[in-house]
Amino acid sequence: MNYSEAIHYLYSSRPPFHIVGAAAYKPGLETTLRLMAHVGNPHEQLRAVHVAGTNGKGSTCHLIAAVLQAAGLKVGLFTSPHLVSLTERIRINGVPMPENEVAAFVERNKAFLDELQPSFFETMTAMAFEWFVQQKVDIAVVEVGLGGRLDSTNVLTPLLSVITNIGFDHTEFLGNTLAQIAREKAGIIKPSVPCVIGETHPQTMNVFLARARECGILGDGPETTNCRIWYADQCGYMRSRRLREAPECELKGNYQDHNIQTAYVALQVLRNYSTVFKDLNPQVFKSALAEGFAHVCSLTGLHGRWETLQEKPLIICDTGHNSHGIQYVARQLKEMTNPNIYIVFGMVNDKDTDVVMRLLPNGGKYHYIFTRPNTQRARSAEEMLSLWGKEGMAITDPSEAISYALAHATQEDAIFIGGSNYLVGDAISRFAYKD
Repeated sequence: MNYSEAIHYLYSSRPPFHIVGAAAYKPGLETTLRLMAHVGNPHEQLRAVHVAGTNGKGSTCHLIAAVLQAAGLKVGLFTSPHLVSLTERIRINGVPMPENEVAAFVERNKAFLDELQPSFFETMTAMAFEWFVQQKVDIAVVEVGLGGRLDSTNVLTPLLSVITNIGFDHTEFLGNTLAQIAREKAGIIKPSVPCVIGETHPQTMNVFLARARECGILGDGPETTNCRIWYADQCGYMRSRRLREAPECELKGNYQDHNIQTAYVALQVLRNYSTVFKDLNPQVFKSALAEGFAHVCSLTGLHGRWETLQEKPLIICDTGHNSHGIQYVARQLKEMTNPNIYIVFGMVNDKDTDVVMRLLPNGGKYHYIFTRPNTQRARSAEEMLSLWGKEGMAITDPSEAISYALAHATQEDAIFIGGSNYLVGDAISRFAYKD
């Protein structure tokens, strides 16, 4: 079996969530545990950092992985979805899993996969964990796929749990209130495992505190010795507050302040409560922080986070795709001083599009080109334009939509491409990987 055949098998036999949406969602850990047992229970052999949250999971994972990598460790990184190639999901020190190894995993386990019928994400989780163990990584940084409590990655017992934030997304699976969503994501908090919460919120704080008490990592007061839960946004490391200790970061989106904060605190906790940094003196750790944050994209292969694809005209893409993420993108778009900003925008049909539309900037210098991302879950360009209800245009083909923006933007103007991971993936393929 070659890579193309393996990809066809994975997509046709168990279509992934990023293509078919809710039909691919398979909550619960029973199937994952059976699959893990079949491949040698790699989850029991991994030292890992486990990261959940509505937004910022991917950036936070890459930041943590980059620092661990800069510290000289062999670091596995499992994230989703991918933007261009499926192999992006599984990396070691920034290098994607080789295509032939993906094909070998599928061929080796095909008979069992046919019998068990795991979801696409369950299969990818087993593939990643087995690969990390085979390659003897020192530590893995693992992003939750959806939710937390019932997500297949939750078979892990990590060194550290991290929850970036709670917002409204995937409400059909996780609940219709922030507290309900928080309860699902709090499922990754485990006994004796320290936990970092990225952003506090009145509706979610008590949910996390209650789960921490259940797991015995929160005492009766802040000074108790068994207190092992931290709220990162209360620790005073925010880059926006210009704290002296916070290193410069390659990620420039304004919303990254929260992710930088969360990753910074998580790494400090990891250093104090695990053996990962046991051989590192404080100066080496500080150097790793500076190196990892300053070169996170080149070290880990991160793309699509307020990424500059071209300078003249300025072309920026970002993977923010729900109201919680778009609020920061919209704020940054409003701060841009270019004479005209062409916004190529598309969304999928299970996102809070109405709320997103109200957040987006409008006015004379903003020119909207709505398009249809390359997935069957996408809203049509015409539907997006209708929901927008203001001046704009609809161009179904994403490539044509981007070309239209390029044809009309001057060297001083800017083009923003976003609203969907698929649209950003197309943009990255066109600009970042061009000859």
